[in-house]
Amino acid sequence: MDEFMEAAIAEAKQGLKEGGIPIGSVLVKENKIIGQGHNKRVQNSDPVTHAEIDCLRNAGRIGSYKNTILYSTLMPCYLCAGAVVQFGIKKVIAGESKTFPGAREFMESHGVEVIDLELDDCQQLMKEFIDKNPLLWNEDIGK
Repeated sequence: MDEFMEAAIAEAKQGLKEGGIPIGSVLVKENKIIGQGHNKRVQNSDPVTHAEIDCLRNAGRIGSYKNTILYSTLMPCYLCAGAVVQFGIKKVIAGESKTFPGAREFMESHGVEVIDLELDDCQQLMKEFIDKNPLLWNEDIGK
């Protein structure tokens, strides 16, 4: 596992420690992390502070996002995939998509290269959270 996915997993674990949903994300440009974040929907009582959105906010205005790579511990949902497409991010690396399939096809249909690493660490983190917090998880994914 590379250092960028490790950083995204660390963000996910931080979110869990804060009482939130364990999803983390980092934005990489020129082999350097320029933004990182985690899901803060619970902590901030904000329905749109998903990990990828928090990461992009923390990266701030960088001009062009075309030469960036977004790492996320979970396949991005349509909200976050929309941000990827809107800002022209051309590559997304997801830790897993078994616990939630996300919007892979949407991103790919807009020219985004999507790689699913299918990492056991990411799957286990989400599975344990979903098993313990099914109502909160269903709220997060809009069910």
